[in-house]
Amino acid sequence: MKKLICTVFAMAFFGICAQAQIIADNAIGLRLGDNDGFGTEISYQRAVGGDNNRLEFDLGWRNSKNFDAYRLTGLYHWVWNIDGGFNWYVGPGLGIAQVDFDDRFDDFDDDSETYFYAAGDIGIEYNFDIPLLLSLDFRPEFGFGDFNDDVDFDIALGVRYQF
Repeated sequence: MKKLICTVFAMAFFGICAQAQIIADNAIGLRLGDNDGFGTEISYQRAVGGDNNRLEFDLGWRNSKNFDAYRLTGLYHWVWNIDGGFNWYVGPGLGIAQVDFDDRFDDFDDDSETYFYAAGDIGIEYNFDIPLLLSLDFRPEFGFGDFNDDVDFDIALGVRYQF
C-alpha cells in the first residue's frame, strides 16, 4: 500500500511540475534587425536534445552608406516557457562576416575584410496556434577584425514558419 501511495504521489508531483512546452522541430523565416545598418537574415531553427534546446543558423546581409556586409551566424538556444505560447530563450554563438567598403570610406586601405565574431542571444517569442513564430531578440556581438574589433548590439524582429 505504501508503494502505491508513493507512486501516485510521485506521478502527481511530476505531472504538476511538468510544463507543456513544445517547440517546433523546424522553423524558417526572416530576422529583421539593425546594428551598423539595416539588415535582413534568412533564419533556420532546428530543435535538438529534447523539448527546450535548439540550433539557429542565420545567413544575412547588412548595408550602410559606407559598407555592405554578408554574415553567417550559428547559435545554440535554451528555451523556457513563460506562459502559454510565450517563451524566452538565451544562448551563445559564433559567426563569420565579409565586409565590402564603399570607396568614400577611407578609414581602411583594403576594399574588403573578413572577420569573425562571438555572439550571445536573449529574446522572447510567441508561438501561435497556427505555424507562426514571432520573436524579438537582443544579440551583442564581439568582433575580431580591423573593421569590427569591439562590441555591437543587434536588435531584431523574427518572423518564422514552423514545421
